[in-house]
Amino acid sequence: MSFEEYRGAMFSPNWKSSERKYGYTVDRDVKILMPDGVSLSADIWRPDTGEECPAILSFHCYHQEGQTGPMKPAAHSGVNRLSTSSERTNGSLESGDPVFFARRGYTHVVCNARGTGKSEGEWHFSGPQEQRDCAEVIEWIAAQPWCNGEVGMFGISYLAWIQLFVATLNPPHLKTIFCPWGTTDLYRDLVYRGGMFAYKWPIGWSQTSLTYSKARPFNYSKAKMGAEGYRSAISALLENDDIKAAPDLVAILRDPENGINPFVVDLALHPTYDEYWQERTVDYSKIRIPAYIGGDWAAYGIHLAAAFRSWENLDVPKRMIIAPPVYLDRPLGQLQHEAVRWFDHWLKGIDSGIMEESPVRTFVMNTGEWKHGSSWPFPETKFTPFYLHEDGLLSEHEHWPYEGSDSYEDSPWMRTSLTYVTPAFVEDTEVVGPISLKLYAATTDTDINWIVSLLEVDAGGTERILTKGWLKGSHRELDAQKSSPWEPVHKHSRSEPLVEGEIYEFDIKLVPTGNLFKSGSRLGLKISSADGQPKTPLERIGTGTLPRTSVSRVTVFHNADYPSYLLLPITKGNILGTFFSGGVPVA
Repeated sequence: MSFEEYRGAMFSPNWKSSERKYGYTVDRDVKILMPDGVSLSADIWRPDTGEECPAILSFHCYHQEGQTGPMKPAAHSGVNRLSTSSERTNGSLESGDPVFFARRGYTHVVCNARGTGKSEGEWHFSGPQEQRDCAEVIEWIAAQPWCNGEVGMFGISYLAWIQLFVATLNPPHLKTIFCPWGTTDLYRDLVYRGGMFAYKWPIGWSQTSLTYSKARPFNYSKAKMGAEGYRSAISALLENDDIKAAPDLVAILRDPENGINPFVVDLALHPTYDEYWQERTVDYSKIRIPAYIGGDWAAYGIHLAAAFRSWENLDVPKRMIIAPPVYLDRPLGQLQHEAVRWFDHWLKGIDSGIMEESPVRTFVMNTGEWKHGSSWPFPETKFTPFYLHEDGLLSEHEHWPYEGSDSYEDSPWMRTSLTYVTPAFVEDTEVVGPISLKLYAATTDTDINWIVSLLEVDAGGTERILTKGWLKGSHRELDAQKSSPWEPVHKHSRSEPLVEGEIYEFDIKLVPTGNLFKSGSRLGLKISSADGQPKTPLERIGTGTLPRTSVSRVTVFHNADYPSYLLLPITKGNILGTFFSGGVPVA
């Protein structure tokens, strides 16, 4: 090959991706007509070749111009997604660089969803109407004279999860999706983590990102309930003591049809996993096309769980990448070369080498290195129970005689917690994989908000949150068909109040993590019923839970009859286990 054929390409001695060889043209605000007469607005970047070429669609609900403006990538700044500030952030710039794709022989179509930006109609928040619209846009693209009929999709976050939803419809010309940093169960992953209303996220998101896209939400609940039923249901919410203590949520419920408010009200009116959420959960059995999925370790509050669910349930050619705990640059700056390699293989039939690489790649925190494999969890995983003990100890040792319990208080005036910590690791110990917590507990209340954090405590005593898990006590019913020993899945179909003083068994899923605990460090487990103070924007996304206003005393049992334990996926080290001496010689 000539020197020119490598310009702007990623390559190895054995393969090469599409090179940078085209100029490009841009068409703005192109109208795409839907079957019901509504027009969607799209911007289209095309390589300046007279030949037909493959196309890539990015479909979103955000500010259109910001998606593709000529801006230098910068760190993600989604800090206001959990506040009521209307300050604009760059968190929604997620469609990638269309010039990069066009110069390499791909047409890039960036389209606003119905009811957002310059697109007509009402916004349907990832529901069936939006999914059908996206499928219609794909088929419209395939029919254009500049397209060869091969269409893929690209983007992260909202632009990723809509790909998985539309893939269940199997539009004939959609050949592949590149959808890392997505969400596939909007109830469990995002809005009702563990059955608890994470209300701060939708309020912050709607008042920043959606305000700037001029989103006009469809009022799902009013259409289903009728005007009178809608008013009655909102009145009932306003009588809830927990909601009454959240002034920003109360303000929205008192003005439910103004601006973006119907979107938040819809979420508040569907606290269990009902039809609204079922329509916003990916049915993997219907997907037949290759998929590239992933996330990063710090996104445990929004995207990470979906990556592993997708890996487990997608029965198609797939690749998964779990990145370092830093969100991608905005406008989306990473993954462009990786995406071209993926599209080269599936849309152009070029051997880009991507399908010869390890299907699963996870970064391991504290190593600066990647771990590779062909399955998840990794086959070398040893799921090891670490038992909760008196004096705040977390240990592989089972309970000794006459152990008992620990208690903490939860109220608007006092949010306390329990923490259990291992002895210092003697061996470098790698923990990579899914995690679960078995708790035996009782409360003086009729419900509990379980919010548990997995901690790394370094040799100097500094704590770092690695991941979290959530469960509303009244939503403790398991889905036995979907659960595994390392990953409990809850039905969330009804609320079953607790009886004061009765001991219950709770199975709490923590989002997977991947971390090397170096010799001298310790692993900790914090159990609480309310969010702590986040230190980073991604930690903040994992908070925002509606707290309980009742006064309660929560008791966690750890004894031979009620052996509470944390199930850890150890992939390397800890051969002898932890030492009560911490590995320090004793005189």
